[in-house]
Amino acid sequence: MKILKYIMAAAVAGTFALAGCDDFLDAENKSAGGTTADDFFAGNPASMLTSAYNSMKNISNNIAMGDQGSDLYINTRGKTAGDFNQFSFDAENSTVQSYYANCYSVINYANGALHYGVSDAQAQEARVIRAYAYYCLTQHFGGVPYITDYINTAERNYPRTPLADVYANLTADLEDIYNNCQLAAEDHASGRPSKQTVAALLAKIYLAWGWDIDRTVADAAKGTYTGSENAHFNAAADWATEAINSKGLTQTFAQKWAPDNDGNDEFVWVINYDATEGTGYEGAPEDNDNGQSSNYGGYYGTNQKGVGSENQQSEKSMYLFEQGDERYEGTFMTTFYQGDSDDDAYYAYYNCSPEQLATHAINLKFFPYWVTEAEADQWLADHKDQLKKGSPNVVKAAILTVPELTTYTFGSDGTATKAHTSLAAFNAATENGVCVRKFDDPVNKANCFRDIVLIDLSEIYLVRAEACLLAGNTTGFWNDINAVRNRAKAPALNNSLANYDPQYAVSTTFGALTELDLLLDERARECYAQKMRYLDLHRTKQLVRYNVEFNTYVASVDNMTGLDGNIKWLRPIPNAELNNNTGMTGADQNPGYVVAAEEETAE
Repeated sequence: MKILKYIMAAAVAGTFALAGCDDFLDAENKSAGGTTADDFFAGNPASMLTSAYNSMKNISNNIAMGDQGSDLYINTRGKTAGDFNQFSFDAENSTVQSYYANCYSVINYANGALHYGVSDAQAQEARVIRAYAYYCLTQHFGGVPYITDYINTAERNYPRTPLADVYANLTADLEDIYNNCQLAAEDHASGRPSKQTVAALLAKIYLAWGWDIDRTVADAAKGTYTGSENAHFNAAADWATEAINSKGLTQTFAQKWAPDNDGNDEFVWVINYDATEGTGYEGAPEDNDNGQSSNYGGYYGTNQKGVGSENQQSEKSMYLFEQGDERYEGTFMTTFYQGDSDDDAYYAYYNCSPEQLATHAINLKFFPYWVTEAEADQWLADHKDQLKKGSPNVVKAAILTVPELTTYTFGSDGTATKAHTSLAAFNAATENGVCVRKFDDPVNKANCFRDIVLIDLSEIYLVRAEACLLAGNTTGFWNDINAVRNRAKAPALNNSLANYDPQYAVSTTFGALTELDLLLDERARECYAQKMRYLDLHRTKQLVRYNVEFNTYVASVDNMTGLDGNIKWLRPIPNAELNNNTGMTGADQNPGYVVAAEEETAE
């Protein structure tokens, strides 16, 4: 059974039932000590919310779906490009199928909480969770079956709902919650949605609605589009204003992401992780770590942070940040220390005082592109005593400029030997560049239990900026762009694109930079590694333009085109869905993908 395969999960085992509803109910009966499923859940309806929260983890930290196939990341040290970077995935791809399944798992658990009668406040909570899962589905798959009833029968007829209708249903439901809200005004730490969350999610949905329904691609390669309707963009701006609620960006970017600052007031909604207590409602099982601190960077050797050499900076990303922008140091680890343990090596950055770090042995040092060789030479000479090579450490430094990088190796006395190498050779080696540090967990290290941030305040500033831009409100656009840039101490633009001079190279076919490009650059700097870049490019119709220009695995639009001759703008509806859901047929498959063989045979 199709949708049931995806969304009926055994609550205790945490796996999807593959045989059907009866097997699922049998599993629940055993876990409840012989109690019927209806009796168990009727007496414990909040357990459905616990399961919904746990299922949300499976869709909130998906790098392949969220960040790959974009302009910002590459795989290094011999790692293959992967299906998502190359747009070679199809309707049988297990990651796509799992994502689709997990979204419907969240939805069905939320519907189950409503079915079995949680409190009024918890019911609103369940509806927000459900809306978020539908938002995720629409951004990847377009229109999908919109289901608000709990599925606990063998029913498998769920037709695809038109995208505009899904958006209308979601916004109506969330606006009802906001107008009759029983949720906390704000909640930055517990993982539960708040009234602020509702407004922020409404802003994001209205923004997507405007792009998807009111703007049509004119030329995919050029990123141009047509359409003049602004009602949904204006609504997005209004709801973003409600979510922001006059709150400024008052802490530094580094403070916002500091390991001891989870739950700060810029975090609008998080997936809560705890190494001992679990998440969501009381009694939830102990969490597994999320590993989000170990997914963006290279391999760094003994006593350094373990990263798999995937999702390292692309060339465009290396040149994205401007000199003076504090988000560069706030996002990346640029100095790695030597030590006999993890705590005294990579994590010394967090464990030692500034005075201690001033004399601490250094293992790796990476300079951004704007540092000259003379400046790097001087810095290394000034820190010679910290750069003495000690066994077994390999002490290296590099200035991250291309096409030729300046590299340094060090002797036992700290003397540097300078050389130059290509970006390709550098990326093929170990210790090849900065890693993302904004999710570092110095307590648990590789077993990261930092919260996963779903929505944060500065992103909502940029949602409002984007909505204002599309609606023709240039004053509003610049106000929000300036608010985000000023907090980061990025160079002032004085409300003019003429003053914007990013250092990444573009070809003549890419075209001149526009205000939308500036907006996307700000989203890249502010939200780097937050699993939303693919959706940003898809939403704004720039997916083809940016991938052809900046993704080293995509040479032309042909690489993003499916066997049916259409561009892969959306993910494929999984073949299992088309084969088992009697409400859908091969005609429901998204453009860019071929219909499953059994579906063709049936026709």
